[in-house]
Amino acid sequence: MSRSRLFGALCGQVFLVNLTRVVMAPLVSVFIVTFGVGEGTAGLVATAVWYGSAAPRIPTGYLLTKVSRLTVVLASGLVLAVGATAAAIASSVPLLILGAAMAGLASGLYFVTGNTLVSELFPERVGRMIGIHGTASQVASAAAAPIVTLAVGATVDWTPVLVALGLPADEPWRLVFVAIAAGGLTITAVTFVLSRGVDLPDAGDADRDFLGAARAEWQTILLGVAVMGVLGFAWQGIFNFYQLFMESRGVAAGVARNSLTLVFAAGVPAFAISGTLADRLPQPHYLLGVAGTFVVLVFTLTAATSTVGLLVVSVALGYTVHSLFPAVDTFLLGSFPDQNRASAYAVFSGVMMLVQAPGSWVVGTLAEAGVAYVTVFRGLAAVVGVVVVVLFVLQRAGRLPN
Repeated sequence: MSRSRLFGALCGQVFLVNLTRVVMAPLVSVFIVTFGVGEGTAGLVATAVWYGSAAPRIPTGYLLTKVSRLTVVLASGLVLAVGATAAAIASSVPLLILGAAMAGLASGLYFVTGNTLVSELFPERVGRMIGIHGTASQVASAAAAPIVTLAVGATVDWTPVLVALGLPADEPWRLVFVAIAAGGLTITAVTFVLSRGVDLPDAGDADRDFLGAARAEWQTILLGVAVMGVLGFAWQGIFNFYQLFMESRGVAAGVARNSLTLVFAAGVPAFAISGTLADRLPQPHYLLGVAGTFVVLVFTLTAATSTVGLLVVSVALGYTVHSLFPAVDTFLLGSFPDQNRASAYAVFSGVMMLVQAPGSWVVGTLAEAGVAYVTVFRGLAAVVGVVVVVLFVLQRAGRLPN
């Protein structure tokens, strides 16, 4: 078997673990109706996925000093299947939160390990391959809202399937998680088969000092957290409540739900293009430029009044924010030496996710308290803007890692 075929299986796995995270956004309004809860509680379900994704990342870095990358990748697929199954059969909000957190746990295991493995499988073209891998992840983001629409829409009668599975006949959204669970088991088996006989890289063999790696690379880690953690916090809150924001601006419900598809679809080419640009451009400048553009576009989004204007800005925003992800990963994975890569990346990833995970809960709580979405979104953009300005000043003073 070739590394390229194994890479194809990894792209399939990253599709599923990211689908589990982003599918919560178009389901927020469904959870509100199904369980009779407010926006704050529904936002907590979405936050549970991201806290679940954050929790294992630093421990995974330590785990990777003891076991192979492939072992952890396979384990993440099994955890995904268990978490998605729990969400599918949840009869209450606490059980739904538990299932969401377990599914998020799988993504945390995977992203630390899978991104590291991809960078080591193709060390001469890290940006390009991380970009392609991220594109597969982003396709899941773009597919999330249509998948939910297919499940909950009136065009297909899912009652026989739901009854056969022993699920409530009037809650077809549960089939989304059933499909994810089945996909998780399938892609795990495929990855295992395709890994047989592959000449796996030994670049991580020297990565055995977890705390030493964190100490050695702390400045680069801190830069990554400052950019991705704070911007990710803002983006968590924005995209998980994007449908409700659009509806508050007078956009029809169907268009509002699928506007999130537009945002994520715009991010599909962003991953491939941005990964290539990150290989060629001065990376700290590129990171801050993308983050600054995000701030401008969020303010523009809240100022737009027409449906067409909102959708046009949504496309630009989707492309911009998703350009940042491969740029950050390329910068970090290309900067960390072999002996520190997985450990240092895990520390970055875990801290960054802990910073950004509460975004959905914060926005949901503020919205439930009566704060307008426009005000909340502008506040988030302002916080990111302050961080970008501070980092820009530090960069001009030569105080940032290059």
